[in-house]
Amino acid sequence: MDIKFNKNEDHNKLQLSDLKKRLAEVKLGGGKNRIEKLHAQGKMTARERIDYLLDKNKDSIEIGAFVGEDMYKEHGGCPSGGVVIKIGYVSGKQCVVVANDATVKAGAWFPITGKKNLRGQEIAIENRLPIIYLVDSAGVYLPLQDEIFPDKEHFGRIFRNNAVMSSMGITQIAAVMGSCVAGGAYLPIMSDEALIVEKTGSIFLAGSYLVKAAIGENIDNETLGGASTHCEISGVTDYKAKDDAHALDTIKGLVDKIGDFDKAGFNRVKSIKPKENPEDIYGILPSSRTEQYDMLEIINRLVDNSDFEQYKEGYGKTILTGYARIDGWAVGIVANQREVVKNAKREMQFGGVIYSDSADKATRFIANCNQKKIPLVFLQDVTGFMVGSKSEHGGIIKDGAKMVNAVSNSVVPKFTVVIGNSYGAGNYAMCGKAYDPRLIVAWPSAELAVMSGNSAAKVLLQIETASLKKKGEKITPEKEQELFNKIKSRYDAQVSPYYAAARLWTDGIIDPLDTRKWISMGIEAANHAPIEKPFNMGVLQV
Repeated sequence: MDIKFNKNEDHNKLQLSDLKKRLAEVKLGGGKNRIEKLHAQGKMTARERIDYLLDKNKDSIEIGAFVGEDMYKEHGGCPSGGVVIKIGYVSGKQCVVVANDATVKAGAWFPITGKKNLRGQEIAIENRLPIIYLVDSAGVYLPLQDEIFPDKEHFGRIFRNNAVMSSMGITQIAAVMGSCVAGGAYLPIMSDEALIVEKTGSIFLAGSYLVKAAIGENIDNETLGGASTHCEISGVTDYKAKDDAHALDTIKGLVDKIGDFDKAGFNRVKSIKPKENPEDIYGILPSSRTEQYDMLEIINRLVDNSDFEQYKEGYGKTILTGYARIDGWAVGIVANQREVVKNAKREMQFGGVIYSDSADKATRFIANCNQKKIPLVFLQDVTGFMVGSKSEHGGIIKDGAKMVNAVSNSVVPKFTVVIGNSYGAGNYAMCGKAYDPRLIVAWPSAELAVMSGNSAAKVLLQIETASLKKKGEKITPEKEQELFNKIKSRYDAQVSPYYAAARLWTDGIIDPLDTRKWISMGIEAANHAPIEKPFNMGVLQV
C-alpha cells in the first residue's frame, strides 16, 4: 500500500466531492420556490429546456457553471450568471445552446451575464457552430445598468455579434419562451429564425406600463407583443408554439435539416481508452501545490492507449512536448514537468519552472504542430520563468517572448487544462485565457494568480510592515505573523479555481476524468472551422 498515493487520493476525491456539491447548488438557480413558480406558469426551467433539446444519447459540456459565484451578494446573487450555456448535440449536430434562467432575477442581465453570453457567441464564432437562444429575460438589471449597457464588451455587443454571425453563415435560431423586452428584443429578431410560445412569450421594445407612461395608450402585454401579434400581425416571428416542448421540438426539426459543414480536417482515428487507469490521477496528483510529481504519469492516463511520443525528450526537460491522441483525435501536448530534473550539463532544474531551453523547445514544437495542422493541448502546472542573474544573462526574457509569440500566433485550435499552479507569465506562455484557447478548464486542484499565496503574502507583508513602521508602530513577531495570516487568507481566496471560474477566467471546473471529453468535443467543434490564416510568428528576438 502506497500511503502517499492514498493520502493524495483522499484529498483529491474530497475536492471532487466539494465540486459536485457546489454544482448541485448552482443547478437550483434562483432556488426551489422560484422553480415551482415557473412550473406553475407552464414553463420549464432553463436547464430543463436545454436537457429536453439536446440529444439524450450524446455528451454535452456546460460553459461557465460557476460564473457569478459569490458575486453581487448585495443584489441577492447571480447563480451561473443568470444564463445556462451548453455545447451539445441537437438532432445529431453539435450546437451551442444559450438559455436565460428566469429563476434568477427574472433572467435579468447582470454585468457577468453579458460577459458569459459573449463567451457563448465567441465559441460559436470561433468554431462556426450553430447557436440556439432560449430567451426568457426581463432585460438589463437596472441597478447595474452602467456596468452592462454602453461599453464595447457590454449588452450591445450581443446584437453586433448576431449580425456578424449571420454574415458568416453561422445558423442562429431563437425561441422566445418568456419576456423579451427593450434592446433584448433585437436578439431573436436578428437571428435567422425566431419562434414564440403562446401566452408565455412576449416581445416588445416597451412594455404596457412604459407605453402608458410614454404615450398614454392603454394596452395589455399579450396584445402589445404576444405570439398572435408577432406571428399574424407584425410578422416579427416565424413560428408559433403552443408550449415550451412544442417550441423545442420545432427547433429540433429546423436543426435536423441544416446542411453539412466544411471541415478543418483534423486527424481522427478510432478512439482507444488509456492503458493506464485514469482514476490513478487522484492518487498521483499531490495534495500540496509545492510537491513534486511526474507529469508523464498524468499524460499516460489522459491519452489513447497511454501512448505519448515525446519530442526532444532529452532537451528542455521542464516542459514535456509530444504527440498523442485523445478520443481518437491527433493532438500535440505541451505540459509542465513537475519533477526536479537535470540537464545534459548535470545542472539541476526545478519542476514547473520554464527555462530558456524548455521555452525554445516548446516554441519549436508549437511551430511544428501548426505546420502539420495538429491541435494543441496545454497542461498547466507552472510557477513561472526562471529568475536570477544566470537566467537573465542567458536571455530568459527573449526565449520566453519567443514562446509567448508562438502561442499568440498559433492558428491551430488550442485547449488549456489548468491542473495545478498557473502563476504569472507562466500562465501566458502556457496559453492562459488571454491567448484565446478554444476552451480552458481547471481541475479542482488548480490555482490561478500572479504568484502563489505564500510568495504574495510575504511580499505584501514586507510592504505592510514598512508602512506601519513609518507610522511609528512596533511590529512584534506575533503581530507580524498575524498580519501574514490575514494577508495570506485573503490572497488564497483569490487563487481558488472557483474565484477564477466565477469571473469566467476559465470555462469551468471539471472532474479530471472528464478532461478527455472536453478536449474531444472541443476539437470536434473546432473541426467546423477550416483554418484560413497562415502561421506567421513575425519578428523574433534572437
